[in-house]
Amino acid sequence: MFSIGAPYFISNNIAAHYLETVWDPEIALDRSLPVINWLIIPYVALYLFYPVTLALAPRDDRGRMELALGVQGLFMATMFCVLFFLLLPAEIDLRDQLDTHWEANPPNWLEEALFTFIHVSDNPWNAWPSLHIVHSTLLARLITHWVQRDHHETRLAKPFLVLLWVEWALLCVSILATKQHYLFDLVTGLVVAFVFWRMFTKVIDMVEEVGHDKLASQYRWN
Repeated sequence: MFSIGAPYFISNNIAAHYLETVWDPEIALDRSLPVINWLIIPYVALYLFYPVTLALAPRDDRGRMELALGVQGLFMATMFCVLFFLLLPAEIDLRDQLDTHWEANPPNWLEEALFTFIHVSDNPWNAWPSLHIVHSTLLARLITHWVQRDHHETRLAKPFLVLLWVEWALLCVSILATKQHYLFDLVTGLVVAFVFWRMFTKVIDMVEEVGHDKLASQYRWN
């Protein structure tokens, strides 16, 4: 997972220290949307998607191949977004709204700790496409694929998927309500995730049709 996170944080620091905004995607609606303190929780919950994906990956050769291909796809999607972060950098200039909101509605200790963690570790750059949206969408789709295929008869499968997609929906709202992103970042993140998932489903179908053993031999993975 280091190979997925490193490009983001490297480009984020390059943009913060050496680059300037080339095109500002901010619109009036971005500042009209309210701050909602507690939504920092589903925002940070993105980082649970990665271990959950690893935990739910099937423990057979096909599952391991799908997981490996999924990680490669996530890396490719990340690098695609990094191109925009570096070639068309945009500073996310919304955090002043948090200070104004907190004068009357201060965060509780947990919310404050999570906001502090994000603000210390993540410079307000790397605006669009939102990697929070790209990664959460792709991982949620992959998790759903495995649960529906391999655990559909399990009693907890449906409640788990409902919880997963409720979290995803809250995460989509949270990038706006925590003033971490613009609306444009959300939309472009969804578009990128859709395109990469379409490509990944073709790979999954190929694994299913050709067989993981033959595919591994064909590409010399074994």
